[in-house]
Amino acid sequence: MKINFSHMKTFQYQVEQFADLRILRYQVPGFSELSLQKKLYIYYLSEACLCGRDIIWDQNGERNLWLRNSLELLLQATQKNNSGPKELEEFYKRVLFSNGLHHHYSTDKLKPGFDQEMLKKWVSLLSSHEVKILGYETEEQLMDELNSLLFDESYLAKRVCQEEGKDLVIESANNFYKGLNQKEAETFYANQLNKDDDKPISYGLNSRLIKDAQGVREEKWCVGGKYSIAIEKIVYWLKRAASVAENKQQKKVIDLLCAFYQTGNLAGFDDYSIEWLKEQTGEVDFINGFIEVYGDPLGFKATWESLVNIIDPSETKKAKLISDHAQWFEDHSPVMPAHRKEKVNGVSMKVINAIMLGGDCYPASPLGINLPNSEWIRELHGSKSVSLQNISKAYEMASLASGVIEEFAADDEELNLHKQYGALADNLHTHLHECVGHGSGKLEKGVRSDALKAYASVIEEARADLFGLYFIADEKMIDLSLADNFNLAKTQYNSYIRNGLMVQLARIQKGANIEQTHMRNRQIISGWALEMGAANNVIEKLTIDEKTYFKVNDYNALRDIFGHQLKEVQRIKSQGDYEAAKLLVEKYGVKVDAAIYDEVLERYSRLNVAPYSGFINPKLSLIYNDNNDVVDVSIDYSEGFMEQMQRYNQMYGFENREAVQ
Repeated sequence: MKINFSHMKTFQYQVEQFADLRILRYQVPGFSELSLQKKLYIYYLSEACLCGRDIIWDQNGERNLWLRNSLELLLQATQKNNSGPKELEEFYKRVLFSNGLHHHYSTDKLKPGFDQEMLKKWVSLLSSHEVKILGYETEEQLMDELNSLLFDESYLAKRVCQEEGKDLVIESANNFYKGLNQKEAETFYANQLNKDDDKPISYGLNSRLIKDAQGVREEKWCVGGKYSIAIEKIVYWLKRAASVAENKQQKKVIDLLCAFYQTGNLAGFDDYSIEWLKEQTGEVDFINGFIEVYGDPLGFKATWESLVNIIDPSETKKAKLISDHAQWFEDHSPVMPAHRKEKVNGVSMKVINAIMLGGDCYPASPLGINLPNSEWIRELHGSKSVSLQNISKAYEMASLASGVIEEFAADDEELNLHKQYGALADNLHTHLHECVGHGSGKLEKGVRSDALKAYASVIEEARADLFGLYFIADEKMIDLSLADNFNLAKTQYNSYIRNGLMVQLARIQKGANIEQTHMRNRQIISGWALEMGAANNVIEKLTIDEKTYFKVNDYNALRDIFGHQLKEVQRIKSQGDYEAAKLLVEKYGVKVDAAIYDEVLERYSRLNVAPYSGFINPKLSLIYNDNNDVVDVSIDYSEGFMEQMQRYNQMYGFENREAVQ
């Protein structure tokens, strides 16, 4: 069972590398063979995907769009007579990659590679007109603002603060709350909850909560509300897409989404989500909306994201085997019987190829998605899971020669297992995580999905990961012909422990705690498993040639540990046990082992491999004949990172034009 990449040998996956970032391309197999109708459907959905770009920038921070204007003008000013300073260009690239001032993964404020004197010199190159474009009368006023944003480490330090004991609203630099504190925000939404409602609304999902002279109120994200300019453009292109949809259900889905964008009514978003689940026959699918709540430490506000994709038929056949047996997985889950679903509804799994990434999915892309997030919809109507095949392939192709596995694998056996089965094992774990992991389990009566508050997201990701880790080692994988033997499970266990206890630490800044949800999740599972198996040496900490390694000695025992962990994590979610969630996350998921961290950083630095990756989208263009009729849609992969980012600034900067003071 090996993945064949021979047909893609000439495709250049890695484009460039700077700071801690690696820029990749992904390919869309078979696009040129699609019908014109499908190509147009994809093109219109892709335009809607790109039109929301400014929304995520503003959500990430109130001054982000203004900062983007400023850095663009500064770079242009320094490039007039010669090439611009590399320090300014690199910092601008980092801001572009992160959709704002804060690191896309750690959420820490980015630190410039230049000082205030250098910045002052560049600002002096701006014309008085350009200074006024940015909202200031003098260079000194402009410098004061830039100095605060870029050099004051205490100002807007974290986009998402999750530190115990701090006011998570006040200390978070995102643009979800203004003028109020955590207690006021939680009280506002607590007063809206109706625990007797069997179809609870996800209050606050599409709004900014502000406190001003009028009191505490929501500022809705919809047509006529905040982000209206961008949302109107999104709706325009969605309606164009509806006119060439593959089937009536796709048109119904789009019409409901447009209606939601018009009103901002969250009940309408639930209606859209249910109908989106029912659409299973089309070749093309999309995500577009305010969806994930990772960017809000309170778990209410959703960032805007979009993805346009097309099904990968051969890989979907494999994934369908998992979704077709969703009830079997539920029935054989090691969780408490009361926390299993008696009947699993509507679980589907597709393997897709991304065509366009937007919002919070760009440039850093997810590998898998399971939606909708609303717990009552999942329980009554099911969920739709996707795994992004071409994104996974791009990562794999770019990483083949990185040397990371060679550096951190405990021995040759572990290394050889990874080289042979690593991509397959990771794909299978992703399928299990997204399809039956997120789609499994149920809440006890009266428990709301937001009961775990700031810890809800990490508990949910741990639950889905553990589900995948437990079942990847089950004989069912062989029965379903998803694996030939248990080597995939061994490979994934090795990889998960290696990453959770060591490799992922290369992404952490010196002295910082772990803040990012998925990193916390992996360290919780790995550190907890290390402790649970200590008496029997299930996972062994080794020192070889003064280097640290973690080696799995007993895979069966580790699987049992994952099963016990899954049972407890599901209990925490099902019962809404906030204190247990807090204890688990704070004990295992937050603190970094300083000695291990220093060693990992030193070993990783010698490899000269950026720890984070993101993507350039392909460029889609309409082709016209002499009569000005559209006859085709072309796809081009040649665009560079800065070239694409600056084109997007110009073409899709709708909200940005209002960002000056």
